[in-house]
Formats: sequence, structure tokens, C-alpha cells
Amino acid sequence: MFYSGKKVLVAGGTGFIGSHLVEALLSKGALVRVPVHHRTLRAGKADLEEVSADLYRYDDCLKVVDGIDYIFHAAGAVGSAGVSPSAQMELITQNTLLAGNILRAAWDADTERLLIYGSSTGYPDLSHPVREEEMWDGSPHPAYQGYGWMRRYIEKMAEFVVSRSSLKVAIVRPTAVYGEWDDSEHVIPSLIRRALSKENPFLLWGDGSEVRDFLHASDLARGSLLLLEQHANCDPVNIGYGTTCTVTDALDCILKSTGHTDCQIVCDTSRPTTIPYRAVDTSKAFRLLGFSPSITLQEGIDRAVAYYRRATQ
Repeated sequence: MFYSGKKVLVAGGTGFIGSHLVEALLSKGALVRVPVHHRTLRAGKADLEEVSADLYRYDDCLKVVDGIDYIFHAAGAVGSAGVSPSAQMELITQNTLLAGNILRAAWDADTERLLIYGSSTGYPDLSHPVREEEMWDGSPHPAYQGYGWMRRYIEKMAEFVVSRSSLKVAIVRPTAVYGEWDDSEHVIPSLIRRALSKENPFLLWGDGSEVRDFLHASDLARGSLLLLEQHANCDPVNIGYGTTCTVTDALDCILKSTGHTDCQIVCDTSRPTTIPYRAVDTSKAFRLLGFSPSITLQEGIDRAVAYYRRATQ
């Protein structure tokens, strides 16, 4: 077993994606370490090593990577449609610093392998499922001008470290991820919270025709573990559901799951949305890793709704 008995650091292990990674790693027999700063652990509390650390401080990064075999870097700040320019700049600055610190610490500590997350926000505005090699065919969509370029640069930082060291790096480009433990204002958690509150009329930003490839975070975690094990070659791989739906389709699943199907839906096209179409080609993940998603959109939303319902009780 690749992970059994290995010491694995999950940077961001108290967050959304990190919590799912922690669960997946523990199920594989890994010895998991999680840096803890502002937030508390939400997964596998009894089986983890907690280390108090602020990953914005390089000395703390060196402390948490000491003795570690593999690193999953899932720490970072997230935004949503409509955030202010200053908030966008804060996201860019924070994420670049965190990634740089972790890459540098892994290099200095002679860590064996590291996985980082790129993002489908870095892709150009294309109206087909985008392939990995199309990243550099144009600029990101204007809505992702700052965030998308930042994610591109993090990949370039990884390439630099790999070119100068023995560190093996895996790069995941996730699609639109949702699921339990997501405290963001992204579309699915936001819609779920409002459906659970029985909002009526129900306000939908945009016209609902925006196309997305929604992937449950448990599937992303499983694909991430496969990628670090089988393809740590600094060669980006899309991890997505591979099938698209509209935001309206997702809302229908949410209203069904929450029992709020009798509400009046009102679309407000004056509210900010992001790219109208975003889907990723997942054939490379299947070819290299044998990865395909296991959680349908309705099943994943049912799981997320159950989590948010418990959280509000």
C-alpha cells in the first residue's frame, strides 16, 4: 500500500478540501499531520497529529514538514462571484505566499513528494471540455483574470522547484468542487443554505444557464491520492466529474433534497456571475489513473444537504 505507514502532511487539513483528504488518507493507513492555526480539525480527530503552525511564516512551514514523506497542499483562501477588487488581491497574495512557502520548505527538507492544486479558473474561455494542454492558448476569462493567473504561476513555481531538486510534484486542476465542510459562498453551498432556510421567492443570481462540471470533494480527494501515487511528474491533470449541468439543474437537485420544491424561483441577471461555460476534459485522468467519479450530483447534494442541516441544528 503506497500510503500505509507513510507520514503525510495535509496543509489546509482543517479546511474544506483538506478535511476530505484527511479522511481518504486515514482510510489508506497514512500517518497524517495537520497544521492548526485559526480553525479546528473537522475530520479524523482521534487519529491525527496536530501541529500548531501559521503557514504564512516560513519557519512554521519548516517545522510542519520535518520528517514528512508526502505533502498535500490544500491550504488557501477562496473567493466567489462579486468579491471586491481588494478582496481579490488579498486572495492572490495569500495563496501565492502559502504555495511558495510550502514548495520552498519541501525543497529544503528533501521531502519525497508533494501535491498542489492548480485550478480550472486558469483556462482560457473555451466552449468545450478543456484539455490540460490548452491552458496556455489564451488568457483566463476576465472574471478570473487575477485568480486564474495566480493559479498558473503556482504551477510555474512548482516546475521551477522540480527542475532544481529531487522533489516529485503532482498537479491537480480541479473543476467546481462541492460537498460537506464547505463554508464558502460558492454556488452550491450558498444555494443549499438558502433552500434550507426556505427562502421564497428564491433568488437565483444570473439566469441559471451557466454550465458547470460539479465534482464531490470525496471524489477529488480520491483522485488526488491516485495522482500523487501514480503521476507525480509535474504534469497537470484535470480531476472533474466529466459531465456538465446548468446551475438550474443543480438548484433542482438542491430543492428536491431539501423538500423546498414549491418555492418561486426568480432570476436576477443584474447580479454578478462568472464564466458562462466551464467544463474539463477528464480523459487524461481516466487514462493515467483509471479515475472516474463515483458520486452522482444528486447523491453528492443529498450528502451536503444532510451536513448543512446538521450544522444548523
